[in-house]
Amino acid sequence: MIGFLWQASRGYRLMPWRSPYILWRIETYWGLHADRIGFTEFWRFVWTRRRELYRFLQWAERMRWTTTA
Repeated sequence: MIGFLWQASRGYRLMPWRSPYILWRIETYWGLHADRIGFTEFWRFVWTRRRELYRFLQWAERMRWTTTA
């Protein structure tokens, strides 16, 4: 799981709310325009969707090992 987070936040690890990839994923999933997502909106999204995000990270980890095996 940490591997996906590490890759997704590449270049923006201390400020993940500025990562174009993460913003694009939130925009696609949540429907909020990426240019409107700031620090507060990012952390609100993470907190309110934490269970779903955890499930997504588990899935991403399974897919990572499925494709490399």
